[in-house]
Amino acid sequence: MVHDGDQVLLRLGEPPSPLPGPVADLLLSWIDNRDNMNTATNRDSRWLCPGRRAGQPMHPDALSALVNDLGIPTIASRVSAIRQHVLEMPAPVVADALGYHQVTTVKLAVQAGGTWSRYAAGDHLRSPSGWTPR
Repeated sequence: MVHDGDQVLLRLGEPPSPLPGPVADLLLSWIDNRDNMNTATNRDSRWLCPGRRAGQPMHPDALSALVNDLGIPTIASRVSAIRQHVLEMPAPVVADALGYHQVTTVKLAVQAGGTWSRYAAGDHLRSPSGWTPR
């Protein structure tokens, strides 16, 4: 996480993503009250969810269990998010971006009711010859 003036950014990759005010407030509150910060090895951890070992994040299974304990079903939430993505963009693009097999995302797209069957593959940055903007 990065504090840049009045803006809070979450680093999940490059560049860091800005967080809306209410989410930033929750995140800052969480950081001030994180569990497992008592040991000398974790006192200055940079991880949002520090693990039991110094310098390591929490294991995904442990984090999933905590989120499930809050009443948020992680598996159903993940599938729901992927289904929304395949309704908004071609399944192969979603597969490449999230590391899924294309067959999986195509099945989810069909189940969600979107197929992108009319999507024209290729370079969409170039205009057809003879075309001029109005």
